[in-house]
Amino acid sequence: MPVREPFDPTYDIADPRLAELIDAEAQLHHLADGCTWAEGPVYLAADDSLLWSDVRSNRRMRLDVASGEVTVADAPSNFCNGHTLDHLGRVIACEHGTRSVVRFESDGARVTLADRFDGKRLNSPNDVVVASDGAVWFTDPTYGIDSDAEGYRAESEIGSSNVYRIDPVDGSVTAEITDMVRPNGLAFSLDESSLYVSDTGVSHVDDGPRHLRCFDVDRGHVVGGGDVFATCPEGVFDGFRLDAAGRIWASGEQGVHCYGPDGTLLGTIRLPEVCANVVFGGADRRTLFMTANTSLYSIRTKAVGREV
Repeated sequence: MPVREPFDPTYDIADPRLAELIDAEAQLHHLADGCTWAEGPVYLAADDSLLWSDVRSNRRMRLDVASGEVTVADAPSNFCNGHTLDHLGRVIACEHGTRSVVRFESDGARVTLADRFDGKRLNSPNDVVVASDGAVWFTDPTYGIDSDAEGYRAESEIGSSNVYRIDPVDGSVTAEITDMVRPNGLAFSLDESSLYVSDTGVSHVDDGPRHLRCFDVDRGHVVGGGDVFATCPEGVFDGFRLDAAGRIWASGEQGVHCYGPDGTLLGTIRLPEVCANVVFGGADRRTLFMTANTSLYSIRTKAVGREV
């Protein structure tokens, strides 16, 4: 994987508050190349490493942050996509190939958390987040069964693309959001009173959604809301993360868009490729890692990523 030299980033500044979040001297680092669809980054503080998915190559990649060494962590990887950590630091992954959400134990054992809803196989879990009560929330569009490019072609048994919650006590799966076209990335607000979900339904419906919606959450379940929080300036929002101040850093065709908690677009970090997902990492959580088409990028920020 040839790696380019770092270069000066380009910013589109829409609000002066963006200056508080970026370092004018920070360089954009191109950490890895050679992927076919880089996605699902997760930072592991325990060994200062980053895992991400090369979905269409059916492998999981690993970056040793200190040395910059890039290796293949798993291949095949069941066409893994989104990743997160639970409260014990275990990796949770969405697998298109097995149509399931799985967890990897400290000894490497793989445990299936969910692969069905109401007795029917899931479509292809895409992205995942863990709430403070230990519940695992995930999106389930059809991208992994639409063709053999990111999984295995099949018909949807459920007939819709939903957002689900896995109960931390009994493992039951509930459908929390059922009115989206293709739910994709998701994240909670800092106090978990809101759940943000991106809808990339324009991929399947003419003039379909390409926005972030915000849902009301109470006692661990969606209770209402669903208003559009932001519409992607170009292309679609895919994965996104919040920082410790509640700002949203969302991937898109132009790069990474930063929104204030009130929905104001603060600006965009331009990338030379379409960005699919982001995560904050490093010992101080100020490094923004970005997966984009064939590559992995990073840039230092003044913002601090929220704790997982």
